[in-house]
Amino acid sequence: MTVHIASNDIAPLPERSVVQAMRRGFSQACPACGTGRQFKSYLKVVDQCDACGEELHHQRADDAPPYFTMIIVGHIIGAAVLMVEDLYAPPVWVHTVLWGPLILGMSLWMLPRIKGALIGLQWAFRMHGFGGTSDEPEPDPADAVHARQSVE
Repeated sequence: MTVHIASNDIAPLPERSVVQAMRRGFSQACPACGTGRQFKSYLKVVDQCDACGEELHHQRADDAPPYFTMIIVGHIIGAAVLMVEDLYAPPVWVHTVLWGPLILGMSLWMLPRIKGALIGLQWAFRMHGFGGTSDEPEPDPADAVHARQSVE
């Protein structure tokens, strides 16, 4: 009697460096090669890297980058406001003139970089289609039956 054991050995995918991918993303470069650009405009991600062909349209960095930007900028500016107030005690108009533009400038500078780093993180962990498999749930056959019945 011969026993055949089926094996579903699939070669493991090579590991991707999270730190390197996030650094490349922060510098607004492709997380895969580091050469191609990641954005075609301020926050619009390219569909595919010009240099290596890596598809980047899978990314789902929607709401997280603004939240991380607010947290980082808020902590930096908050500490700076308290330090300046404690050391110099300037009038209110100085705070208004100084901190408003600084908050705006830092936020606008940081937002695409944080979005790029988060896209790099998604790429490194093979999230949202970056691993070669679709992130979309498979359609339920029961839904197709119900849809057909409602049309009739």
